[in-house]
Amino acid sequence: MLLLVGSSGGHLAQLLALRPWYQTWRRCWVTFDTPEALSLLAGEEVVPAYHPTTRHLPNLLRNAVLAARVLRRRRVAAVVTTGAGVALPFVVLARLRHIPTVYIEVYDRIDTPTLTARLCRPFLSAMLVQWEEQRRQYPEATVVGTLL
Repeated sequence: MLLLVGSSGGHLAQLLALRPWYQTWRRCWVTFDTPEALSLLAGEEVVPAYHPTTRHLPNLLRNAVLAARVLRRRRVAAVVTTGAGVALPFVVLARLRHIPTVYIEVYDRIDTPTLTARLCRPFLSAMLVQWEEQRRQYPEATVVGTLL
């Protein structure tokens, strides 16, 4: 199973743009239970994450417990994320369980890395970027081109 993790809004939109790649995989989504996200993911398996996540320690801890539960109950082959804050506990705990972790840096952060990418980076199996310029921050990254 592929675990796709991302905040709602633009992060989710960028994961949805990968549909041709993941459409044959069994998958589960972790995102916020906003009306937009639930509408976009109608018919998909969705695990609602706690929000807000930006500098909100209680929800970081709640999402860590959620990540532990999701990773324990499902046979996850890989975690793929575009961030933001909800990604951190899933990436860290997946890596500790030897599950491959892939981070795709968002397309609108060309000159500076996102906080979530900086925090997740030590736990990643692969770092993907959408612009060649983003490799200044992530020299090890693979450029995949823009998703949107």
